[in-house]
Amino acid sequence: MATPNIKGYPPLVSRSDRAKQNGHRSVIVWFTGLSGAGKSTLAHAVEGRLHKLGCRTFVLDGDNVRHGLCSDLGFAKADRSENVRRIGEMSKLFIEAGVITLTAFISPYQDDRNKVRALVEAEDFLEIYCHCPLEVCEQRDVKGLYVKARSGEIEEFTGISSPYESPASPELLLNTSLQSLDECVDKVLALLQQRGIINC
Repeated sequence: MATPNIKGYPPLVSRSDRAKQNGHRSVIVWFTGLSGAGKSTLAHAVEGRLHKLGCRTFVLDGDNVRHGLCSDLGFAKADRSENVRRIGEMSKLFIEAGVITLTAFISPYQDDRNKVRALVEAEDFLEIYCHCPLEVCEQRDVKGLYVKARSGEIEEFTGISSPYESPASPELLLNTSLQSLDECVDKVLALLQQRGIINC
């Protein structure tokens, strides 16, 4: 909450200055979907492709962020919402810094994702829904989390004991159980080109 004694300091280097220097606009690319849907894999693959194109990028990944910035949060609904809020605020800073920010979070609640969207201008937030059937996510289950959730070892697990609200109108819907990783990366880059984020 803002206080009367805290004021923003006007930057000498603007976001548009950084865009000119970088040769591309900055944006938040928000990957959402169930655990095992391929969000992190896709975000890092997109970053790899963008890096080769000379773009300034950074991936914010759910597991990594929970080791630091959000290590004090659990998985109750209020904690999940606070986790997304913090990521949203950090992502907003990253786009001011001129970075294409790729976030990979389950972010299960539509309201929380909408609040992040509302932090920035409409063109600055691209929601990518990594759709993957629950049974496929469970088959992948590289971390063994679904097995633990099914046995009751993990409470509040999205898709099992906690809900996932599919995006109402994402900028891009990817079926990660049917489309290859390269196909998904191509579609994300095509979206960035269509929106004028990148020019190559």
